[in-house]
Amino acid sequence: MSELPVRAPHPTVETQRFWDGTAEDRIELARCTSCSFIPWPPRAVCPDCQSTDWTWETLSGNGTVYSFSVTRAGVSRTWKEHLPIVIAYVQLDEGPTMMTNIVDCEPDTVRIGLAVEAVFDDTGEGTSLVRFRPRETS
Repeated sequence: MSELPVRAPHPTVETQRFWDGTAEDRIELARCTSCSFIPWPPRAVCPDCQSTDWTWETLSGNGTVYSFSVTRAGVSRTWKEHLPIVIAYVQLDEGPTMMTNIVDCEPDTVRIGLAVEAVFDDTGEGTSLVRFRPRETS
């Protein structure tokens, strides 16, 4: 678990299964059975083909940093003691891109293309927030 603040999410009908998965340290997302697209966040209608048929699957939790920013000032008091904070878009190996934090490393070591893996920060309310840390690559 990182030292960043956590706040419990407010699941919707579409996102409940995702948040249930995070409570068990896994990323579950729905894949469209018509076109195979995996949207983030989960939704009722596929944004690619407008299908409403889904199959849920557990993803690897591996991805790469697509884009990032290091925040060094201008945050609320809750976050101020944790500066600098890396906010990033991570593209999962299966396709979806998630906005998240990069943790467990020095902010100046983060770069586009960095291989990362999911880590889960327990909210204390039956869910976890998905964050990512650098992954060992061989």
